[in-house]
Amino acid sequence: MTSKKEVISIFVDNQANVLTRVVSLFGRRGFNIDSLTVSATNDPALSRITVVFDGTEQSLAQIITQTEKLENVRAIFPLKKEDSLFRELLLVKIAVTKEDRSAIKEIVEIYRGKIVDLSKTSMIIELTGETSKIDGFMKMIDCYNIVEVCRTGITAMERGWEEKE
Repeated sequence: MTSKKEVISIFVDNQANVLTRVVSLFGRRGFNIDSLTVSATNDPALSRITVVFDGTEQSLAQIITQTEKLENVRAIFPLKKEDSLFRELLLVKIAVTKEDRSAIKEIVEIYRGKIVDLSKTSMIIELTGETSKIDGFMKMIDCYNIVEVCRTGITAMERGWEEKE
């Protein structure tokens, strides 16, 4: 079986140490987490954990089965690329000269990013999108003096909505 990027969404009780329990389960089973995001939901009692890891269909089934057994887990399901939206946030600080600013601004506009901070010596750019878009942007600006990079990792949500019975 070939390994590929798997993305799962886990709804958990919004309590202390729940994230630790979920993450340690992955570690105990020998899974390396590539990306992990945690966020509030519209229900203050629940949090959403989005986990990206390399795995096979068999390992995906195993991790879902094991995670469902944790007492604070309310729901877990895989997110398939064709049925979901995957997004990532990038903040990147670039050291700039007066001459660099307009070229960088052009690249930012093409990628539909935002310059969120500007000083005489640097700019901070914000960009959201799929990982491939973020990676493409980073390749375009790698010839500039990148001072600092912060990427959130993938957050994801299934498309559409159907009321569950």
